Amino acid sequence: MPAINDDPAAAARAAKPAVERHPEKAHRPDQPVKRGKPAWLRVKAPTSREYMATRQIMRDNQLVTVCEEAACPNVGECWAKGHATMMIMGDTCTRACAFCNVKTGMPGPLDPLEPFNVAAAVEKLGLAHVVITSVDRDDLADGGAAHFAAVIEAVRDRAPTTTIEVLTPDFLRKKHALEKVVAARPDVFNHNLETVPRLYPRVRPGARFFHSLRLLQQVKEIDPQMFTKSGIMVGLGEEREEVGQVMDDMRSADIDFLTIGQYLQPTRKHHPIDRFVTPEEFASYRDMAYAKGFLMVSATPLTRSSHHAGDDFVKLRAARQKALQKTAGKS
Repeated sequence: MPAINDDPAAAARAAKPAVERHPEKAHRPDQPVKRGKPAWLRVKAPTSREYMATRQIMRDNQLVTVCEEAACPNVGECWAKGHATMMIMGDTCTRACAFCNVKTGMPGPLDPLEPFNVAAAVEKLGLAHVVITSVDRDDLADGGAAHFAAVIEAVRDRAPTTTIEVLTPDFLRKKHALEKVVAARPDVFNHNLETVPRLYPRVRPGARFFHSLRLLQQVKEIDPQMFTKSGIMVGLGEEREEVGQVMDDMRSADIDFLTIGQYLQPTRKHHPIDRFVTPEEFASYRDMAYAKGFLMVSATPLTRSSHHAGDDFVKLRAARQKALQKTAGKS
């Protein structure tokens, strides 16, 4: 019986050389760490043969995954099913968000073979749906938008039946970057707002809440048929009323799909956990979000942007079809 592990990604990270992962946070005072995760946040360590097979495919194609880099608690479950979220443009981010486990620094040059390697892995894994995300690349003139488009094109060529979901950075001050990604026609455009506006200076200091919201609104203006998706974490110190207001803001931008999950603190140098939100509170947030008009909502302690993304995309399409039929029936 596999052991219960509070950090199931630790086994994967242990295979990498020991380096100082967050030198940019070294000067920060240590933050309190909550001990004893509640039962609903404990998951099994990844040990299955299927998990190892997925990991090997990532290594063979020299790919980075957000599953490992962000220490996702669902890595064992997802990789056992052959589901991995590709993180393109390297493993080093130009931002230093207080919640994120991805390392910060000056990234290297883009790998021109990466689009083909991602496509080869998607084909090898036989994915019906793939999520492609990236680090922030403020060092690039277009924030990496053309590279996103190249990856989408390569996957379409190699695996034409695979549906594609992108989880992009905010392309802050990158003129016409968004248009490049939307023109490549992913099936879902995701960009996470992460938290409530009041907490941005502490949690996401390099970003701007209303810029991120406007980014998602612009996707719909360019292509009204494209599904849009966004997510937030709870347990950072937000109030319930603030979460409700973010939901309203998202609906004003016509966002289709909302994800809400528990924030988990990667190290003592990261933003502390304010509290563990109960499953009952998550269910309440889910009901609130559906009442506000979202087509799809995933709100559980272990919800992450790409967790069950393929199954959720099928449900999302069905929800839109049902809504259209309901509207047609009233006319």
